[in-house]
Amino acid sequence: MENLTSHMPFNCGFTHTKHESSNEALRFPSAPQYTAPSPSVERGVRPVVHRGPRPRVLAAAAVGLSGLVVAALLIVQAFREQEHQAAAPPTPGEAASRLPAHTASSLVLPPSVPLRLDVPRIAVRTPLMMLAKNPDQTVETPPLPRAQEAGWYRLGAAPGSRGAAVIIGHVDTADGPAVFYRLGALRPGDRANVLRTDGRTAEFRIDSVEHVGKNRFPTRRVYGDPGYAAIRLITCGGRFDRRSGHYTDNVIAFGHLARVSGTGAR
Repeated sequence: MENLTSHMPFNCGFTHTKHESSNEALRFPSAPQYTAPSPSVERGVRPVVHRGPRPRVLAAAAVGLSGLVVAALLIVQAFREQEHQAAAPPTPGEAASRLPAHTASSLVLPPSVPLRLDVPRIAVRTPLMMLAKNPDQTVETPPLPRAQEAGWYRLGAAPGSRGAAVIIGHVDTADGPAVFYRLGALRPGDRANVLRTDGRTAEFRIDSVEHVGKNRFPTRRVYGDPGYAAIRLITCGGRFDRRSGHYTDNVIAFGHLARVSGTGAR
């Protein structure tokens, strides 16, 4: 199994202009605190004492009390039946239906080298070069002279096969925007289609797009096996650091295989 600790964030953009992106931090409302009301004591009020209750009153009270006991027992029994039904484990079919579509699906293809990536929302149509690792064991990025092309990390999963297929592209260069300049504009549900050498097209749906600091790069989420056919589109983002010549963040689009078309499609 490949050592995930060797995968590092990417320096995938260089420019003389500054592109800034502001991301509002997620805020979770605190749970409301419940405070039990303190008992109040009224001063100057004496309790009323009933002396010598009549037999008929006692009999009526006894009948009323017995009715309340019966009603309480019925309520308790009803709650127990509801708890029993809630605690019953779901059947395999029910459990599968509660899972997200891409985790419950068995849509997986055999490995095949990818040729081209199409992302209609951001007008990307690019051939895919093959990327491996640098001598220092970090992941390669496309060479700057080919910044209008994206690259597939060939030591990971192939697009459409089980695992996370990683595709990397530059955001820009000193000459202007590059292939993944608008990657951050993707939204859940957008398409990312990969044409493969076997003639099939693996059609992915974007689940989320995240901006993460390079010092907090989610290595396992990007490269780890999620249990289904997944895709990761990665570029740079955030604030441009003029001293280092690189951006401070990475932009990552997470997606899942939704459909297969073309030769031999199932």
